[in-house]
Amino acid sequence: MSIRTTESRPVRVLLIALALGFMALFLVMPLAAVFTEALRKGWDAYWEALKEPDAWSAIRLTLITAAVAVPLNLVFGVAAAWAVAKFDFKGKSFLITLIDLPFSVSPVVAGLIYVLVFGAQGWLGPWLAEHDIKIVFAVPGIILATIFVTFPFIARELIPLMQAQGNDEEQAAQVLGASGWQTFWYVTLPNIKWGLIYGVILCNARAMGEFGAVSVVSGHIRGQTNTMPLHVEILYNEYQSVAAFAVASLLALLALVTLAIKSAVEWRHERELKAAAELPPEAPSQAPTPAPLVLKEAP
Repeated sequence: MSIRTTESRPVRVLLIALALGFMALFLVMPLAAVFTEALRKGWDAYWEALKEPDAWSAIRLTLITAAVAVPLNLVFGVAAAWAVAKFDFKGKSFLITLIDLPFSVSPVVAGLIYVLVFGAQGWLGPWLAEHDIKIVFAVPGIILATIFVTFPFIARELIPLMQAQGNDEEQAAQVLGASGWQTFWYVTLPNIKWGLIYGVILCNARAMGEFGAVSVVSGHIRGQTNTMPLHVEILYNEYQSVAAFAVASLLALLALVTLAIKSAVEWRHERELKAAAELPPEAPSQAPTPAPLVLKEAP
């Protein structure tokens, strides 16, 4: 008696059609609508919207924020993941909870936290005002808020990977005389490179598209503290739909580039895994056969 292991052909066609229809309705059509609206008045209006000084300022601030937040999260994420996955210490569960905290806190609340701490009426506000240091409603506040909301991505991508790999190779390197830095650079880092790249891609995508926390701490000062998402909101509220969708199309292009890089990383990783699985096992090294021992008679 044969056992059916797959659905019938009509059911499979129906499920595939539903999945493709869902993707077309909720993914492809909104993306197409963004570019359609951005080019509704032609390329001249599109380029004019992107040539605005406020638009360039928003683009520049978005890139600066990502360029600062992502490397810092890279360092902090790798250090936190190594500490959690490779060592046992008191407070380990508390550290994991702190890493997951931005996932459970609303981005708006995260931005409000920085306002309460660094704002004019906050805990450190008077001291910062005396020393003419601006955090809130300035670029440092935007960077801090972005770092907070994007911190877990790299750490959470690396912790399960490092835990699955175990400590055997690191311990072997230390037994052979490698220092802690040499162990990390030559053993741990090559083993986590693909997970690290994947986490950096996700962190960068969230950093460039963050809205809630940045909206609270930015102050919406045009040409100074508006990132691209905030600039899109302002233009849309002012009924400048073509300009709003033109800037939004840049964010969409950045998202598509991020997806392309992500797919390339996954493809390269799978290719390496497949190549490693197809390698023939090494033949055991055979020691040379010793020459037979010949005994000579004594004279």
